Amino acid sequence: MNKIILITGANKGIGFEAARQLAGQGHQVILAARNPERGQAALAALAQNGLTATWLELDVAQPAHWARAATTVRRDFGRLDVLVNNAGILRPDDRDILTAGPELVQATLATNALAPLHLTQALAPLLPAGGRVVMVSSGGGSLTDPVGGWSPVYCVSKTLLNGIARQLAHALQDRQITVNAMCPGWVRTDMGGRNAPRSVAQGADTLVWLATTPNQLPTGRFFRDRKEIPW
Repeated sequence: MNKIILITGANKGIGFEAARQLAGQGHQVILAARNPERGQAALAALAQNGLTATWLELDVAQPAHWARAATTVRRDFGRLDVLVNNAGILRPDDRDILTAGPELVQATLATNALAPLHLTQALAPLLPAGGRVVMVSSGGGSLTDPVGGWSPVYCVSKTLLNGIARQLAHALQDRQITVNAMCPGWVRTDMGGRNAPRSVAQGADTLVWLATTPNQLPTGRFFRDRKEIPW
C-alpha cells in the first residue's frame, strides 16, 4: 500500500535522498522545507529521474507553520501515514559547551528537538492506526555511548529529541502509532562534510525502512542500520 509521507528538511541531504527513494517506491512524498527556491529545485531534480512529489513550504522553527502544515495536509490528502522529522541545524559556532551562548543553545534546541515535538502534535490527529513517526537523531545524542568533543549543543539537542520520541511513543501507542528515532551515521552531506565515510543513500536507508517496512515495528526505540541500539 502506498503511503502519504511528509519529510521535513527534504530539499537536500538525507531528507532529499529519503524523498527520492520513497518516491521511487511509489509513495506520495510531501517534500517540506523552508526555502521555496531550493524546494522547487529539489522537485525538479526528482522530475529528472521521472519522480514526483508535492512541495510544502515549512519552516519548522516558525510556530505558525505547524498548524498551517496540518491544515494543508488535511485539505489535500485527508490523512498522513508517516511523518519524518528530519530538519535540523548544526551551527559552526557550536564548539564548546562551557561557552555556548543562549542564542546558540535556544536556536539549536528549538529547531532540532522542540520543533519536531510541536509539529508531531499538530499532525498527530491525521495519523491513522499503523501510522509512523520517524525522528532523525544522532549517535551524538546517546547517553549510553556518548561521543563528546564535537558540536556539544547539537548532541544535547539530539538527546532531548530522543527523550521526546520516547514520550510520544508512549502517548500514541494506544492508537497503534509507532514513534522511533534513528541515527544515520556520519554522512557526506552539507552538515556531515566531504570526509564523512557514509553516502547519503546509506544514511537514509534506516529512515526509509522505518517508514515503509511491512513488518510490525516496536515503538519508542532507537535504530541504526536497521538494528536497535541503546539510548
